[in-house]
Amino acid sequence: MGYDVVTFGEVMLRLSPPNFMRIEQANSFNANAGGAEMNVAVACARMGLKTAYVTKLGDNSIGHFIRNKAREQGVDTSYILWDANSRCGTYFLEFGSAPRAQRVIYDREQSAISKIKPGEVHWAEILKGTRLFHTSGITPAISPSCAKATEEAMRTAREQGCKVSYDINYRSKLWSPEQARAFTEPASKLIDILITTEEDTKVVYGIEGKDYQDVAKKLAEKFGFEVVLITLRKTPLVWLNKWSAFAYSKGKIYSSAEYDVEIVDRLGAGDSCSAGFIYGYLELKDIQQAVDYGAALSALKHSVPGDLAYVYKSEVEALAKGGKGLRVQR
Repeated sequence: MGYDVVTFGEVMLRLSPPNFMRIEQANSFNANAGGAEMNVAVACARMGLKTAYVTKLGDNSIGHFIRNKAREQGVDTSYILWDANSRCGTYFLEFGSAPRAQRVIYDREQSAISKIKPGEVHWAEILKGTRLFHTSGITPAISPSCAKATEEAMRTAREQGCKVSYDINYRSKLWSPEQARAFTEPASKLIDILITTEEDTKVVYGIEGKDYQDVAKKLAEKFGFEVVLITLRKTPLVWLNKWSAFAYSKGKIYSSAEYDVEIVDRLGAGDSCSAGFIYGYLELKDIQQAVDYGAALSALKHSVPGDLAYVYKSEVEALAKGGKGLRVQR
């Protein structure tokens, strides 16, 4: 029996100064594990899905720290590859407050996963009987060999009859729009569920429209995606946002409620939306409920420190059904 969800990508050690300090002020850092695809795996596991995460880590204490964060949430980490001669990536997160934005500094060059090659992961074995494979545009951006390994995983998933979801997740610090497009356009024929933003769609695909819905429609018509999921964020202040999502599927628009979110930590929110949608898509088999669960899970994630969504399924269900949940729970 396979998994409900298998994800693939890099996860890094995240270091952030406490109390809104700037990095140059810091005497200490809070440590977390963070990476888009592991964030999705953890959130899916917390929603009750049988989940595995595939990556390549430095075989050292940092790699073990990262692995343990996924394992303690019920994610199967037995397919992680280990490299005793390579490092784990690190990123530094500096929290901002209006008018100063948040800032991220990456230190990930020559990380273990950047050296992964096609054939190293036994995808046919891992994906046999699996319902959905998820990755993002961060993974192929890491290195040319990582791009080939990502394409191999997506192709094998399709061959196994496994749905493929892909979050564009464009990162300008990793590759150019031209490089992103060169990978993403050919890979789009392997994608069932595309997750994106209007900005990323414009950068990577060069597609614009009169509004977000028009962009989603153009994407689906051009590439044949079963679903296009787009997240929407309004940012009047750094720590006060409005958050929602919608999906376009087979000519119909499915919109979530719009949430006011007081942000504790916004990193991983988009990944949580992916996980909530995946849960609704696989378990509830209903696009509208999938969108509702995705928006609710990601709205709740904004209230939790770190990249991982320490959120309960019951909280997501209550919020998706219209609950406000702001009274003290006694």
